[in-house]
Amino acid sequence: MRALCGAIITAGALIGLGLTALAYGIRFQSLGNQLNPTSNQLYGAPSLILILVVLVVGLVTGIGIAFLGLMYHHERRYMEQRGAFGSPSEPAAPSM
Repeated sequence: MRALCGAIITAGALIGLGLTALAYGIRFQSLGNQLNPTSNQLYGAPSLILILVVLVVGLVTGIGIAFLGLMYHHERRYMEQRGAFGSPSEPAAPSM
């Protein structure tokens, strides 16, 4: 379940990064290299940079969760195979 949640977060971040790339292209296609004379930055760049940084952090977080989830999944399956959680063929003790 952890790996699935990480994959969903990663997919959302990748969709957001694609939309951000489109936004960069549409925003700056006609500007060329025009700089703001007071700050020497491209017009509108700080807000798009903030969005880009947040999406990259989300992407890294999602990939980390997915890999950790898969790691714990495989560790649990390995431990079950080794018999650490009890044999699956043994009947459960009746509860009273």
